[in-house]
Order: sequence, then structure tokens, then C-alpha cells
Amino acid sequence: MTDPAGKGLATRLVALGRSTDSPGGRPVNPALIRMSTALFDSVAEMRDLRERRDHERVVTYGARGTPTAHALEDVITALEGGYRTRLFPTGLAAIAQVFLSYLAPGDHVLITDSVYQPVRFLAERLLTRFGIRFDFFAADGSDVLVRITPKTRLIYQEVPGSFAFELCDLPRLAGIAHARNILLAADNTWGSGVLYRPLELGADISIMAATKYLSGHSDVMMGSVTTTAPAWPTLNVTCDTMGVAVSPDDAWLVLRGCRTLTTRLAAHAVHALEVARWLAAHPAVRRVFHPALPGDPGHALWQRDCHGSNGLVTFCLCQDGEAAAVTVIDALELFGIGASWGGFESLVTFADRAEIRSVGEPAAPGAVLVRLHIGLEDPADLIADLTQALDRLSPRSSNPRG
Repeated sequence: MTDPAGKGLATRLVALGRSTDSPGGRPVNPALIRMSTALFDSVAEMRDLRERRDHERVVTYGARGTPTAHALEDVITALEGGYRTRLFPTGLAAIAQVFLSYLAPGDHVLITDSVYQPVRFLAERLLTRFGIRFDFFAADGSDVLVRITPKTRLIYQEVPGSFAFELCDLPRLAGIAHARNILLAADNTWGSGVLYRPLELGADISIMAATKYLSGHSDVMMGSVTTTAPAWPTLNVTCDTMGVAVSPDDAWLVLRGCRTLTTRLAAHAVHALEVARWLAAHPAVRRVFHPALPGDPGHALWQRDCHGSNGLVTFCLCQDGEAAAVTVIDALELFGIGASWGGFESLVTFADRAEIRSVGEPAAPGAVLVRLHIGLEDPADLIADLTQALDRLSPRSSNPRG
């Protein structure tokens, strides 16, 4: 079958429906553009764009980014207050790429002791294979000066710390690092570019797991790295060399989630603070970890550097040991038991503090930490659920706080 111009059906099917132009109004959201191959009008145009792509963001091939991914990069760059952003399949992949981009065999990196636990495994299982040395430093950064070596090239901080939400003086760390020509990277997943902005506080590199609050719906995996202008070329070239790319479908989903980010964060914060205050008054709870609480050790830094809080709350019980924590967790009905956080739903998990910290006292009282992510449910219902779960503990679990 041929058309009047003499083209066969198979030929026409290749070309039909490829125009994205249409009359009328514009859609609210950007188009979802899936692509691997990019087409050029001439060899000269192809050569020109390929020569420019290492220092300009142009569309030349799917692995170099799609218009949909570029739109999300722009949103995250604006959130972080940075120069440019690259996207990654997961938050952990983003962290790994930072290490591989800025470190070389023989280099040394300092990693906060309060880091997301998979980063410990990354250091032990990957960095050592490439001859990169690492050490952990105190969550508050107090011992960084004594741990820096002549080979230290990167300081990696997570703000606040995982599980216990320790805060550090990031501007102080930046001053120490930059005086010695050391880069400072910060995991900003907790702050999500709204509550905390590491680049404005002196960091060179900011990393986020867009899986969490940016997505907001627990249905997509993604990470991002945003840098200052001086730090950008090294990351960009390394990513292109390694073929780092994300699905445009996933980028579109995160873009959708970003539209409601500030509204969701505000609701999470109000709900979590209500739950945190209730937990702090409960006789079975030894301690609550939440930087917005006035009694939290990092509260002053939170007031100075942060622009609100989110849905994360951690507590430890008066009754020590994993069994008590498991009893409470298993009894919860509205909290899903699972990893991650940042979605609309409430979650619970736990960790032994001795396993996730290695600097300082490893076996502090109340070593088992129960972490909640307070979702968008009615906080009164969540408190009722926590009440019935804590009631499962034996009377001896409600000891005076130590």
C-alpha cells in the first residue's frame, strides 16, 4: 500500500505522529518525552551539538538527558540554589557518583558518623577496592580538624543525621574544608531543598534522594546531585563518561510530586510535631529525637539554619532491648513497617544505635531507636494507634527516664 507521494505504509508509519506541535493552549505540565536517539538536520548540526554538550545542556542522545529530565533538573537546581543538577536512578547511586567523581586512588574522605547506613557499606565495599581511604567523624563535626589528613579531598556530611537527626554547624565545616582546598558534600534529603539549603551554607555539593519528599508518593526511585559552578565540570563529565541517565517517566513523576512539595512538607511538619510532643510526655518513652523540639541538642542550629521540619520522628523506649521495640512496632495498625520515608503514608522501622554509629559511645541508654515517618493521616488517629501499641508493654517498661 502506498500514498500519493509513493511512500509505502511501513515508511509512513515510521514518520507519522512524531510532531509534538498542536494548536490551542499549552498543557500545565511539560510533555513526557521518551527518547534514546536524537535526530539532526545535518552532519554539521550533529557535530556542533556534540562539541557543545560537555559544557552546555543540549539534546544529543537519551543517555545525556531528555527534555523531561532537564525540566526536573531545573526544578531541583532552583530548590537547592545551585548551578546545575544531575539525576540518578537512586539516592545511593547519586552518593556513589559523588565519591567516584571527586576521589581518586590514594585520596582520603571523611564521612559523618550519622550517615545513612548504606553509605557505610558503600565505603567498605567499593571505596576500599579503589584504594580510597575513609574515616568517620562525629555527627556534630566537632572532631573534623583532628581527622583531616594531607590526602583528605572530601568531607561528606548528612544534615540532620540519619535516625537520630544530629545537626552540625555546616558553615563551620565549610570554612575548615575550603581553607584546606577540600570539597564539602552534604546529603540534603531531610531538607529537600525547602527546609535546608547546604549550598547557601557553604557546601560545594548537595545530594538528595528524590525518592522521598520530592516524589512524595512512594512509587519512584531517584537521586539528584546539585553543585556550585566550580564543582560542576568534574561531576558532569564523569556522569557522561559513565552513561548515567534516568527514565523520563520517573522524572515526570518526580516533577509532578514537586508541585505539592511545600504544601505536603508543611502538613507533615505539623502532624509530626504533634506526635513528637505527645511521645515526649509518654511514660514509656525515654527520649524523642526531633530537632524542632526545644529540648533537642540540635535545636539552636535548627533555628539558625533550617526553615521548618518534616515528618520524621525517632524515639527510644524506657525498656531497653529489641524485643520491646518489636512489640510496639508489630502492634501498630496505621504505620506500615518498611524502609524509606517521604510519602503520604506513615511508616515505622527501627535500628540498633550501636550498629549505625561508630564514633563515641556505641551503647548509649535506649540503644534501639524506633523511627516514625508521620504521614498525612489525622494525627489524632496516629496517636491513638501509638497509644494502643505502647500499652502492650509491661508495666515495668514505664520507668523514670534516665
